[in-house]
Amino acid sequence: MKLSRDIVAFMTRLGHEFDRPELLMRALTHPSISTPTRPDNQRLEFLGDRVLGLVMAEALLAADETAREGQLAPRYNALVRKETCAEIARQIELGAVLKLGRSEMMSGGRRKLAVLGDAMEAVIAAVYLDAGFEAARAVILAHWVPFIDRVDADSRDAKTLLQEWAQARGLALPEYLEIERAGPDHAPVFTIEARLNTGDSARATAGSKRQAEQQAATALLALLDPEG
Repeated sequence: MKLSRDIVAFMTRLGHEFDRPELLMRALTHPSISTPTRPDNQRLEFLGDRVLGLVMAEALLAADETAREGQLAPRYNALVRKETCAEIARQIELGAVLKLGRSEMMSGGRRKLAVLGDAMEAVIAAVYLDAGFEAARAVILAHWVPFIDRVDADSRDAKTLLQEWAQARGLALPEYLEIERAGPDHAPVFTIEARLNTGDSARATAGSKRQAEQQAATALLALLDPEG
């Protein structure tokens, strides 16, 4: 397979030269442009998420041999979440080589957190299928080490903190309710309400449910504990 200069340059930034470049091309194919003869990256995304998870679990155990499960779990979550995957995708300019449908491209798909995060996981799977687990581990660690070095028990996200706040007081787990969905299908905007069974609640609006839930949890925590 003849590869464009952009793809060759991307492999250099990634740190892996593919023996089967068709795997990389599939990992870069968004569902908006897939056809029966050009499959998208969703199945690879599923696999890459699991490969990333195992590498991060191993790395965290090696980095802190005394940490308890309760300390490791939030660190792990911070390292494998879509936001971290998308940040690394931006660092290696993955968006520049994504294959997108016209509508997705026009709506800013090359910069979208979910699109970049999913594609990064798919690329990890492509490396794994191309050269095995050790190659995938090497690529992952090359890009994730700075994040591993600075992640700690305080990296818990707002939803986790709100859940812990509720459990410490014997309350039911927080609920996240979709209040409104606006905008076109390719660029929806969600309004989410975080609510406790005490009646306390807060709302937030964002371009993904995950972001809106996190922001609503942050707002509710601020109401419950103004001193932070």
